[in-house]
Amino acid sequence: MGVVLASSALAIDLTPKPDGSVLPASPKSVIPAPPPDGTAVPKPPAAPPEAAWRALFDGKSIDGWKVTEFGGRGEVTVEDGTIVLGAGNDITGVTYPSELAKMNYEVELEAKRITGGDFFCGLTFPVGEAHCTFVVGGWGGTLVGISSVDGQDASENSTSQSMKFEPNRWYKIRVRVTPAKLEAWIDDAQMVNLELADRKISMRHGEIELSEPFGIASFRTRAALKGIKIRKL
Repeated sequence: MGVVLASSALAIDLTPKPDGSVLPASPKSVIPAPPPDGTAVPKPPAAPPEAAWRALFDGKSIDGWKVTEFGGRGEVTVEDGTIVLGAGNDITGVTYPSELAKMNYEVELEAKRITGGDFFCGLTFPVGEAHCTFVVGGWGGTLVGISSVDGQDASENSTSQSMKFEPNRWYKIRVRVTPAKLEAWIDDAQMVNLELADRKISMRHGEIELSEPFGIASFRTRAALKGIKIRKL
């Protein structure tokens, strides 16, 4: 008969070999005994559920939105489940005039450049009592950044980056606002990771200020938008 040496968590079976010697067999798991007082082993606390996304565009109309009163704006239409911003001279956009959130929230949408060579998504949003714009594809078609930080627009401050954008390709754009940081992503690449301490956030002076408190615009570019949604953190 084999000899079994057991502990509270592991058993080793010493099975005789034909020559009479023994070698340890593979360890066999043993279910740990409950605590002596009979109480159950506590389970780790469940993670809190994430807040649900709230859709801001139903794919059928721009109800709840208004066409932003830019001078020289292009036509705004709903086509094939998307908002299409016609190329204007200079800016075309839509604004959601109701207050959505000021802090601790995320915004997400998809955008694409159909024709044109400048920004196809200028996403304006609140950061506390201030507002700014996440520029995607500006200044000749490649610039990405926040306008404005410490009085400097997206071409001048530390958030400025360059990225090549393909026409008629959808890009997922996401912005997160918390008291500590302003963050932004394009697809899965983080483009902005800005510590807000001792920073001044503001809009670039000019017509783009009409996008407040929450709006999306394009500059001399025909663009399409879909999947616009928000959630609180």
